[in-house]
Amino acid sequence: MERMSESAEEPSAARSRRSRTVVVSFLGSVVRRMGDWMPIAGTVDLMTQLGLDAPSVRTAVFRLKQRGWLAAESRGGARGYALTPLAGATLAAGDELIWHARQPADLADGWCVVNFSVPESARAKRHQLRGHLTHLGFGNVGTAMWIAPARMRPAAEQAIAELGLDKYAAIFVGDYVGGQDLTTLLYSSWDLAGIDGAYRDFIARYAEVAATLETRAAIGPQQAFVTYLGVVDHWRKLPFRDPGLPGEVLAADWSAPEAGALFHKLVTILEGRALAHAAGYWPGVE
Repeated sequence: MERMSESAEEPSAARSRRSRTVVVSFLGSVVRRMGDWMPIAGTVDLMTQLGLDAPSVRTAVFRLKQRGWLAAESRGGARGYALTPLAGATLAAGDELIWHARQPADLADGWCVVNFSVPESARAKRHQLRGHLTHLGFGNVGTAMWIAPARMRPAAEQAIAELGLDKYAAIFVGDYVGGQDLTTLLYSSWDLAGIDGAYRDFIARYAEVAATLETRAAIGPQQAFVTYLGVVDHWRKLPFRDPGLPGEVLAADWSAPEAGALFHKLVTILEGRALAHAAGYWPGVE
């Protein structure tokens, strides 16, 4: 059965990264269901069940506090942390993708193309814009030219406006009419093979887990929690890499739909039991 673990030889930086990403997954999938607050002792106990060590968990929590995600708050005589509005807004912004994935765009809607030429004096903003476009799901067609399904136009306009780069950027929306093969162009603009491979890794890791869980009459509460949080932590990064391109331009064996269906199956089986197990570590919750 799925269990996250760390070897004694694993570098401390890798342990720290793993603890941080698991704690963020915990905030989004568990803590928000528990009144946007978590007891620090109970959190450490739960995280160690996933194979994380207490010092790295406490460090991850401290760093999230430094980022403005957590505020110290005691409840029921227990020391803990409450999610800040910043954390709540950031987690909520990712919900649609994490829990529902990015739906394929309609090919008939066309494409949004962003071109920009930002002067060297604004190099930092140029890098920020590239980062924003990548995060939004744009692919790099060529030098300073980015492409995404047409539905991403408002998001691109907002990103450009927020950085004050309107006079350095141009946005076009239109159809593909010919020339280079569209599928070839898109596969060179995104690492679609890598994205598909990540979905396939998720399937390979969890298909047998799901099959086993479906045949069991009972699932232990701790096992449900460990498996559930491991599934969420593995999955939540994948939809952000996926630009949600129209199905017509993707390979026939594109694995995102199968991976998404597997994720939702696992959530259906595990979520209730996992949350019930976690609740036992909150003060005053039966």
